[in-house]
Amino acid sequence: MNKIDDRDLRHLRRCIELAKEALSAGNQPFGSVLVSAQGEVMFEGRNEVMTTGDQTRHPEFEIARWAATYMTPEDRAKAIVYTSGEHCAMCSAAHGWVGLGRIVYVSSTEQLSSWLKEIGVAASPVKSLPINQVVPEIEVYGPVPGLAEEIRELHVRFHKS
Repeated sequence: MNKIDDRDLRHLRRCIELAKEALSAGNQPFGSVLVSAQGEVMFEGRNEVMTTGDQTRHPEFEIARWAATYMTPEDRAKAIVYTSGEHCAMCSAAHGWVGLGRIVYVSSTEQLSSWLKEIGVAASPVKSLPINQVVPEIEVYGPVPGLAEEIRELHVRFHKS
């Protein structure tokens, strides 16, 4: 996929809304949406790490768990995961193990690492890797120019509060 269309933008904007909801609840600003091959929204999630104390409560990981339970392997392979930020290594692995399809993200791991460094946030205890270094065969598109700055501002707000 070389570009995104209006449908992709609609789902990515929903991911930004979910990231804002996560931030409003005191969590890191991440939001994700699982969409079937037919265009139906199957699952939405937002980060819940801070409010649960569980470092695995990333929305991309929740999508993988949900998809493994409620979708056939064939349907998972055709689905699209939209997300506000590129998957971390844990979420990339979950995505790959479950056999989900394409990923479209607003901001990249590289961007997030750079933003966090700029505002003085300590490095993560887990190495940041692009999705394709964890799951080489997954079709990935991102970052999305024009939307990534919105995500940057949410991260600045979270870490400056």
